[in-house]
Amino acid sequence: MTFLDMLRQAEQTNGSMLCVGLDPDPARFPASLKGDAGRIFDFCARIVDATADLAMAFKPQIAYFAAHRAEEQLEKLMRHMRSAAPHVPVILDAKRGDIGSTAEQYAIEAFERYGADAVTLSPFMGFDSVAPYLQYHGKGAFLLCRTSNPGGDDLQNQRLSSVPGEPLLYEHVARLAQGPWNLNGQLGLVVGATYPAEIERVRALAPTLPLLIPGVGAQGGDALATVKAGWRPEGQIIVNSSRAILYASAGDDFADAARREAIKTRDTLRAARAA
Repeated sequence: MTFLDMLRQAEQTNGSMLCVGLDPDPARFPASLKGDAGRIFDFCARIVDATADLAMAFKPQIAYFAAHRAEEQLEKLMRHMRSAAPHVPVILDAKRGDIGSTAEQYAIEAFERYGADAVTLSPFMGFDSVAPYLQYHGKGAFLLCRTSNPGGDDLQNQRLSSVPGEPLLYEHVARLAQGPWNLNGQLGLVVGATYPAEIERVRALAPTLPLLIPGVGAQGGDALATVKAGWRPEGQIIVNSSRAILYASAGDDFADAARREAIKTRDTLRAARAA
């Protein structure tokens, strides 16, 4: 199946729009694992097992593994997710943004080494930074569009020129992703939950693209506003929560607590869609 097929299946099977972000920080692990970077796989695998029937997607953030020399644990985790939750697609959060042969190597890393179903990319260098990933038919690529950090205004919320009516940069990215760049129907967009009005604007410009929406939970994004702004029958949203789920408890019950938090978030998102 293609990435989009997997998304649809996971949404239907698990009744979910929730993406569980896997950002393992050993300093925040429960006492029995705390500070031990060699236990990153153990921690993440417990989270995956606890949420496999609740998630629309999993999103490991590669920096949290690479910073602790845990790339082999990430490979092991990818295999575990394939076994424990084969119906749930995996988005590798890497935010790569290079071109040419370097981009080709990053694509190999994402799709061949780690076996991800999709990857996050920065489109700042133009279509050259996206094209190598589109050679992997059936895989997905999410372009940073309107991110949740305040500094996103520095570039994303600027007009392309002083001519009246010119689009903002994030609007231009949305139009490119919906249109000429989306050669094989593989693209999606990253839009932060902290800007619901701009989620709605992106959805208007890109009505059929899947939107990966971080920022719900610890970052303060409002679930109801997010769903109202971004979800459409023809356009999926994948709403990410990381820290609120991963660190729902500092005790040995962390996996059970993560499950309870994931259920709460999933049900909140589902109720928002029905409202």
